[in-house]
Amino acid sequence: MSGTSERNGFLFCADPLRLSRPDPQFTGEVAAARAADGRIALLDHDALLTGDAAGAVARVARGSGPYWYRGWMIPSGRYAELAAALAARGCTLLTGAAGYRRAHELPGWYEQFHELTPRSVWRATAPGAPPPTADELAGLAAPLGPGPGIVKDFVKSRKHEWHEACYVPKFVDRQQLAAVVGRFMELQGPFLAGGLVLRAFEPFVAGGEARVWWVDGEAVLVTAHPDTPGRTPLPELPSLREAVGRLGLRWITTDLALREDGAWRVVEVGDGQVSGLPAGAEAGDLFAVLAASGAR
Repeated sequence: MSGTSERNGFLFCADPLRLSRPDPQFTGEVAAARAADGRIALLDHDALLTGDAAGAVARVARGSGPYWYRGWMIPSGRYAELAAALAARGCTLLTGAAGYRRAHELPGWYEQFHELTPRSVWRATAPGAPPPTADELAGLAAPLGPGPGIVKDFVKSRKHEWHEACYVPKFVDRQQLAAVVGRFMELQGPFLAGGLVLRAFEPFVAGGEARVWWVDGEAVLVTAHPDTPGRTPLPELPSLREAVGRLGLRWITTDLALREDGAWRVVEVGDGQVSGLPAGAEAGDLFAVLAASGAR
């Protein structure tokens, strides 16, 4: 029988009010990881986000082996600091910093999925930088045609402020495009991730999205999207599996939606470590695969 020393560990976020226990949000996942004989360690997520990576991993035992991170989203730069801090304690993350950025930020995964996802253009933009000018935005949007489209950063949109800071009815309306981009950047503020993305709008069938969880190129779990936990469409996966293989990352998610013409489309790709499980999802099989997947 395999011992726990041969299994991968899981680095969960700690409860910010009591750092010796896991964040209550992940109680069910911690139980699934333990049931799979995975080692459990805790991360001070708040300390990591403020730049104290060494303090954030102070509770991780030195030399305690490879870990999957599982917790709240981490900016790519902070994730690299986390990887370095763990390395200083003789530990590794099974998804390295470069792989995390590729899955987490749209420019990293877009090329492998470009035939399966809405057409997109982007430009790097630092948080707090002034918005691009109307002329610059018109030039950026030109390859996407006249519109409609959406505005987001490398990681997230503001779809809950749809008409104010997300949806652009006509890219060729320079004034409206500049207004939506300006408001989006204002609302994102210091949390703007990577830069600005413009995407062609595609009409999807109402009924929610599906989230597919991939480990080492295989679809291990299909869940609802966390925004629509009561709806679980059953997407078609063959062409998607090929794109996941091309990306070559170990643990990712793909969010899919059914376009009105019947085609399944990739809305987002994400790093599985920071992708949310919808309420009620059974994660036991996922954590069993992750625990036994080996430190490749």
